[in-house]
Amino acid sequence: MSVLSDQEIRRLAREHRMIEPFVEAQVKANAAGEPVVSYGLSSYGYDLRVAREFKVFTNVFNTVVDPKHFDPRSFVDLVGDTCIVPPNSFALARSVEYFRIPRDVITVCLGKSTYARCGIIVNVTPLEPEWEGHVTLEISNTTPLPARIHAEEGLAQVLFLRGHTPCERSYADRRGKYQGQTGITLPRS
Repeated sequence: MSVLSDQEIRRLAREHRMIEPFVEAQVKANAAGEPVVSYGLSSYGYDLRVAREFKVFTNVFNTVVDPKHFDPRSFVDLVGDTCIVPPNSFALARSVEYFRIPRDVITVCLGKSTYARCGIIVNVTPLEPEWEGHVTLEISNTTPLPARIHAEEGLAQVLFLRGHTPCERSYADRRGKYQGQTGITLPRS
């Protein structure tokens, strides 16, 4: 395996629509010149943005969290420029970007250090060969304090790894249950 460079990521984004919308350079400030958590193309990866939709975990109905029988009442839906994640809790969100991963590429999605230094962890998520969709992101607040997430700004970095040969059976070939997901996608069994 080899890590894709910024030039190769740019080429795949242009020629194969691997990332849409695609931001060709790191953005560190908004139109008003105020700092943002950076997003866009980096040296060997792409810093994705978190969209304005969130599902914040709640225990109002005292349900059990079970990935095989998930109760959607476990979340409160929010739309906004920021999301407050309660102490020692988590939220689901999605990427602004829609990804189309080539057959000979796999990715790893890692939380940005700006958030990690605040005790906010983004679950490591692989994007498998020939998977496509918006990335559903799990954001954990490991602190005893409320944590603010900024929509339309960077949340995680995607690293792209190319195999020496294309995989024998891709996510699309297996008809993966999260293929083509849009919006925030809850666990499916």
